[in-house]
Amino acid sequence: MLQILTDTLCLTLPALIPSWRFFKAVQPSPRIEWRSPDPDEHWQAFRPRPTHLSPIVILRRMVWNPRWNEALFMVSCSERLTAEVTDHSTAEILKRLRQDAPPKATTLQFRLKFIDRIDGTLLEQITFTSGIYPARHKGRDDDI
Repeated sequence: MLQILTDTLCLTLPALIPSWRFFKAVQPSPRIEWRSPDPDEHWQAFRPRPTHLSPIVILRRMVWNPRWNEALFMVSCSERLTAEVTDHSTAEILKRLRQDAPPKATTLQFRLKFIDRIDGTLLEQITFTSGIYPARHKGRDDDI
């Protein structure tokens, strides 16, 4: 009987507490910055993270957080763009930039920035800068 419980626990435990050994290394994640180059505006972070969250918001986000899921998708698109420029990843990022663009913007441009800490110093590296696109898009969502 004890052997059966031990075997069951050994089979169940990995499902309850997964292994994180599939990460080869923890590397910096790309950040998306955008600007509307019309009046030569400065680069700004796309959907910056809040500096403070209340405990109630944290609990709610543990159950329902579609905005964070979309942010993870944007990171995936950014990583793909860093590896190889594709129309799909560019179109997905532009689609979300256009949704959040201020009404006065007529054009949009984005770039991908990696921030890495080396010997206590933060190093910023721009890995991709897009072309300039219209801020309002008339057409299919997957068109650039």
